[in-house]
Amino acid sequence: MTEAMKDPLPIPEPETLPPRAFGAGPPSAFAPPRPWKRRVQIGGWVVAALLALLMIVIAWLAVTAPMSRSLKPIAPPSISLMSADSHLIARRGAIIDRPVTVAALPKHVPQAFMAIEDRRFYNHWGIDPRGIARAAWHNLWSSGSSQGGSTITQQLAKGVFLSSDRTFGRKAREALIAFWLEAWLTKDQIMERYLSNVYFGDNVYGLRAASLHYFNRQPERLTIPQAAMLAGLLKAPSRLAPTANLKGARERAALVTQAMVEAGYISQAQRNALPPARLNVHEAPDPTSGTYFADWVLPQARDRAGAVYGAQNVTTTLDWRIQRLAEAAIRRAPLGKAEAALVAMKPDGSVVAMVGGKDYGKSAFNRAVQAKRQPGSTFKLFVYLAAFRAGMTPDDFIEDTPITTGTYRPANHGGKYRGRITLRQAFAASSNVAAVRLTQKIGVDNVIKVARDLGVTAPLTEDLSLALGTSEIPLVELTEAYAAVAAGAYPVLAHGLPPEEQGWFDRLLSRRKAFSDDQLEMIRDLLSSAANRGTGSAAALRTSTFGKTGTTQDSRDAIFVGYAGGLVTAVWIGNDDNTPLPGGAAGGGVPARIWRNFMAGAINEPVEDAPEETKDSDLVNAIANVATEAGLGNMSVGLDTQGVTVNIGNGQLRLPIDQPPEPPPGAPGPQPGTPPPRIVVPTDPAASDQRP
Repeated sequence: MTEAMKDPLPIPEPETLPPRAFGAGPPSAFAPPRPWKRRVQIGGWVVAALLALLMIVIAWLAVTAPMSRSLKPIAPPSISLMSADSHLIARRGAIIDRPVTVAALPKHVPQAFMAIEDRRFYNHWGIDPRGIARAAWHNLWSSGSSQGGSTITQQLAKGVFLSSDRTFGRKAREALIAFWLEAWLTKDQIMERYLSNVYFGDNVYGLRAASLHYFNRQPERLTIPQAAMLAGLLKAPSRLAPTANLKGARERAALVTQAMVEAGYISQAQRNALPPARLNVHEAPDPTSGTYFADWVLPQARDRAGAVYGAQNVTTTLDWRIQRLAEAAIRRAPLGKAEAALVAMKPDGSVVAMVGGKDYGKSAFNRAVQAKRQPGSTFKLFVYLAAFRAGMTPDDFIEDTPITTGTYRPANHGGKYRGRITLRQAFAASSNVAAVRLTQKIGVDNVIKVARDLGVTAPLTEDLSLALGTSEIPLVELTEAYAAVAAGAYPVLAHGLPPEEQGWFDRLLSRRKAFSDDQLEMIRDLLSSAANRGTGSAAALRTSTFGKTGTTQDSRDAIFVGYAGGLVTAVWIGNDDNTPLPGGAAGGGVPARIWRNFMAGAINEPVEDAPEETKDSDLVNAIANVATEAGLGNMSVGLDTQGVTVNIGNGQLRLPIDQPPEPPPGAPGPQPGTPPPRIVVPTDPAASDQRP
């Protein structure tokens, strides 16, 4: 008989099994962790999280608060801009000098600052809980003045790394950076960087600059009263600056010396025997010439000088003599309420003079650089250059007749038309319809391409009105374009600082392109014709003169731009509110005369003003108008010192001018350099530069 099989694992009694929740599954085969191990595990997680947070904070501080930043001035240092011939043009920026060294200072100098700002400076880790509590208690029970609890380390952190807002987030970052500074720098290093950056009023930063500014002595020689006065300025430097509030500065200095007694730095007897500090201020007068140029060149000059302590001298391209001539030419011009601007540069783009308005004191707006105005007919330079690129020549003909088709129908000024004329005549007479016909023939895109090649960066309208200078561009860009013609290569970039040495790769990228000889000769031919026999004849000098006038709709802008004697100059007049100039002013009038008077002195050519009746003469317009009104039809005119040549159809008429009789033997002849007699042709008084 077989026995029943026994179960090797007897089932425990039901009452011995622990109660289990429904669906909990089988019991675990592992023993539950002991309580102390669980606590160690949680503690490890907390430590790891704190270490990760610390690493994040350290990385954030390394990026946002690098130690190197505390070695740099907190305000842009003073820069003295010098002309090419070593005259001071302008002084810009804060007055900053070399950092100080605590070991070289008398003990009472840092003690004065610690007594009034942070007495426990050498005993805390960037944050002083005792000082914060003392300041809070004082502010709670005081009905008048308030105290701050910031340490010198916190003030350095705020001044160098943070803004001055009073939010809780900024204060928290300030505390973190203060601990960061204390961890990496010694106390003396923190004090040195603090004293070398703090603001003392009068646009002066740093102890050395303040000591020299107020007392004309180095900080290593400061007396106790002088150190106390400087330390007292930190509470309200603008209000307490002794140059404007000597009484307030001395009263504050007395509080500082009393605080030095309370801190144990000096005795009460020493303090009572101290005399008040006496000022010894030496202020250099601010220069008044070249201010518009200085504002224009300052950003690049500051980049070149770098963020360093101490004043920097930066040499510019401005010529002191030429700048004064430019300012005088604008000052003497009959402008009325209108404004004026002038830019003069060498063909390589070196700006030697700049005037941005009649009076910098009344308006610092630089109309030579910041203003964008319509260039008028001066823009025709690009139209005719594009025509020459397309294979045309100055002797090719163009119709100077009213445009009767299409939606855009510009007219010549005064409704005067000349029939079929050469490009040379059209440019000299500044014919509007001829320029538009040329643009229509060669294409607007090709005109824009020439303008871009010559350095124009302003937006340009892509329609036929572009030919008449309806797109607004700065005067300095217009000057650059004409400088390219003077140089024979493009583009020319205006600059106010001497170029730095370039590497071969930079030189390769910045190489200029040369005009073809034919194109250069033709465009110079046209510019000479316009400046000597056309609308710009009032600007003509004895030296070969090249240029173009420009006048915009309703005489809102009047411009003359040209070059002679190695100098390229543009002159603009107009109203800031873009209202018309009185009397129908034109580019061949006041701007041309300003240009001539300035250029004569700038290139050392003694030229007297032209007679009033010939200043605005336009020989091409005058002669062509006579021909049109007489009904003679197509004709061209040549004018020289021996006479006038008139071409009518295939015929030619020569009108000689009687020459003066030969002088008797022994009589003195004409002096060397004497110009030929000026020929005055009666003109239509209304004839001037064409307006779109």
